[in-house]
Amino acid sequence: MKFRPLHDRVVVKRVDAEATSKGGIIIPDNAKEKPSQGEIVAVGPGGRDEAGRLTEIDLKVGDRVLFGKWSGTEVRIDGQDLLIMKESDIMGVLEVSESKKKAA
Repeated sequence: MKFRPLHDRVVVKRVDAEATSKGGIIIPDNAKEKPSQGEIVAVGPGGRDEAGRLTEIDLKVGDRVLFGKWSGTEVRIDGQDLLIMKESDIMGVLEVSESKKKAA
């Protein structure tokens, strides 16, 4: 099934948090918080301004983003847990530095 969000909405897949802390301590599943990072899976066409003109969304599929803890609506599509949220609920896009790209 393919899902296309409407207006200024985006579909986000949560990115799992690290299982260990920076100090090497293993964090159990019941102590982990829901991650507030995700990857954009689908993007709507954009919203409309007062004049009725389409304003495009600044996000694109594949962007890694930060969003609020309680942002969006959780849905399950084809066995995947996804979030549908407005573009305004997203706080920013995470940029991967060149050094990390080369290391990966």
